[in-house]
Formats: sequence, C-alpha cells, structure tokens
Amino acid sequence: MGTSTKPNSGSEADALARLAESGELIAAEVGKIIVGQVDVIGQILAAFFARGHVVIEGVPGLAKTLMINSLAETMSLDFTRVQFTPDLMPTDITGTTLLNEDEHGKRHFTFSRGPVFTNILLADEINRTPPKTQAALLEAMQERNVSVGGETYKLPEPFLVLATQNPIEQEGTYTLPEAQLDRFLFLIKIDYPSLSEEEKILLSTTLESLPKLAHIIGGEDIIQMQKAVRGIAVSPEVANYAARLARATRPGREEAPEFVNQWVRWGCGPRAGQGLLLAAKSHAGLSGRSEVTFADVRKFVHPVLRHRMGLNFAAVSEGQTTDDIVDMLLKHVSEQMSAAA
Repeated sequence: MGTSTKPNSGSEADALARLAESGELIAAEVGKIIVGQVDVIGQILAAFFARGHVVIEGVPGLAKTLMINSLAETMSLDFTRVQFTPDLMPTDITGTTLLNEDEHGKRHFTFSRGPVFTNILLADEINRTPPKTQAALLEAMQERNVSVGGETYKLPEPFLVLATQNPIEQEGTYTLPEAQLDRFLFLIKIDYPSLSEEEKILLSTTLESLPKLAHIIGGEDIIQMQKAVRGIAVSPEVANYAARLARATRPGREEAPEFVNQWVRWGCGPRAGQGLLLAAKSHAGLSGRSEVTFADVRKFVHPVLRHRMGLNFAAVSEGQTTDDIVDMLLKHVSEQMSAAA
C-alpha cells in the first residue's frame, strides 16, 4: 500500500488500546440481556465511536429500544427516549423559551431544554412525525447545536441519535427526507432471531427481572476514543476504493456500471465515502488495529450506502432493492486503484 495518514500519538494509541478492550466488554455486557444481534451491536458501536448517527429498521418486538438502553447503561451515559407521533412539535424535541417572573416581579426569558440535550437520544418510530419535526433534529445531528429564539445552545458530548422505524406499517407515516437520511451514518436492518436465539429470548425475558449491567466506560473516555478513531491511518489505496464505491452509484457518470444506469435514479453524495472511511476506522480501532483495510470498508458498504441512493420505477417494478444494487457494486468495483487516481 502507499503512504498512510500520520500515525497516532502515544495518548491516541493508549485510547485505541482501551477502545478494543472496552468494545469487547460492552458487547459481552449487552449480550447478557440481548440474545444474538451480534452484528447489529457491533455496527452501533462502530457508529458511536465514529460519532455517527444510526437508523434502525425492524418490525416491532425485536428489542431495539432495550438494546439501545442497554448500550447506554454500559457506557454510563444519559439516555432519553422520545416517541415520535403525528402531533409532536419541534419544540417538544429541542426545548422552548419561557417567560418567567422572579421574586421581585421582574420578567425574563429562560430556555427550558428539551429531550435532545442528552448523550443518546432514541427517536422511536421517527417516520411517524411530520417532516417539520423531523427537521428539528437536523441541526442537532449535524452541528451538535440547538438554535432557539436567536440563541445557540451546545449539546452535551458525546451525542448520538438512534432512530427506529417500522418497515412494514406505512399508514400514518412520513418518509424521511433524503437530506435527513444522509445525516445518518448507518441504516441498520434487524431481522428475526434464529430458533435457538428465540428460545433463549423466551427463557430470559420471562424471569422476574433482567440482569443488572456493569458500567464499562464513561463520557470522557468515549470522547478520547472518538478522537483517537479519527487519527487511525488510511492508505491512499483504501481511500480510493471507498471513493470509487460511492462514485459508482451515480447514474450517468463514467464510473457508473450499466445496472446503476438502468435502475438507480440518484446516487450517493460525498458523505457516503466519508461514512465508509469513518466506519472502517472505528471498526479497525474496535478490532485492536491502527490501520484500515479493504475488508473494514467492505464490512460497512450496505449500512452506509443503502439509504443514500434512490431507485427508479424500473427497479421497483422488477423487485430490485438498494441492497441488491450494493451487492452488485461489491462485485463490480475492484480493490485495485484506478489508473486515473
């Protein structure tokens, strides 16, 4: 491989060493309550240490909320759940300015903070609220600030939005705008458990109480680990591979294969390539490595790309999905750096 980005400093190397150990401990603790879903837990952890937000898609009853709550508990973080409904207002999320009167009769405005001022925000069934309220999360997710009444308030660190949506029931739902979907690092799909996993779930959830989880790391540790992840080395070859994967999704471009021109209406923007590298860096750190490989990138192509492209009518009528397109892209785009790079 070619020259990589600069290596980690001593403190960053120490943070990466703690990250790998902490990731294993967190996964083991959450595994005391959540049966199976090892890949899903790993993807959420990768997103968290990459400072990326996540949409989790799955039918009701697959323990999405319990999984997120358990992760927050092991990391000693504040956790807030907001049930998104059609009548939810933007100020119900961000907070609002109130006119109060003190003991001297003087009136003044004070800001009452909303549930977004937390470390982990669970936006439950995010597609059940209108776009105006969905958009209230945009600034928080991108800038990690909230602007109300001409004032800007910084959100606590670390901060992560985990949104859930039901892929089956569409009545009374509002599709997330492309601009907001692009702010989510991953779209993770949760499937039904296997027979053996479901048997364990039935046995464990019908006991008197669930196990109490240990606190593995705190907020300051997480912030240091997130910074260390950004410093993980990436070679030009790996960066080129991530860029070509994203560029191959754009119909009408030179890099686009025929199946993309045939079935894709719009492709991924630059955030897709950024997301691939950040996720790959985080996974490398969680695996105890200080350099990203092609395999790290390939591992996250589906959750990073599947929600960043739109299919045309021909694709929908022929039963194609974005996951099908990603499968074909992985076969089409080689790891070998293009001559024009």
